[in-house]
Amino acid sequence: MPYVNIRVAGNLDKEQKEQICAGVTEVIAKIANKPKDSILIFIDEVAHENISSGGKLLNKPA
Repeated sequence: MPYVNIRVAGNLDKEQKEQICAGVTEVIAKIANKPKDSILIFIDEVAHENISSGGKLLNKPA
């Protein structure tokens, strides 16, 4: 059973999550030859203030 964890800065709407999950599922099913219903995807939405790049916290997009 493939397990995929996707972490994003900020929030995605439901449609974005559905599209990401559909695309990732399609690629894994095709390349790894796994049944689509065996693929688990977890999306973690992380606040910008909890992510650092280059020693500085990320700023929220305008």
